[in-house]
Amino acid sequence: MGFGSVWHWLIVLAIVVVIFGTKKLRNIGGDLGGAIKNFKDSMKSESEAAPAEPAKPEEPKKIESRVVEGEVTARKPARKTAKKKA
Repeated sequence: MGFGSVWHWLIVLAIVVVIFGTKKLRNIGGDLGGAIKNFKDSMKSESEAAPAEPAKPEEPKKIESRVVEGEVTARKPARKTAKKKA
């Protein structure tokens, strides 16, 4: 009687059913099946997703600065000048 014997597995199965009961085993099987299904669905949706458009590079910010005797005295983001109507 080896480890892979059919009778060995039937006895083990009978002991498991007696200990846990058929209702609890059915719930465990349903939960495991649902988890596998969700995993497969998520893997399928990721592989079917269309590749996104490449991101556009951002334009560098313009910085106003004043130089006095070789030193930078102020750095501010450049303001867009609005045209005034007179």
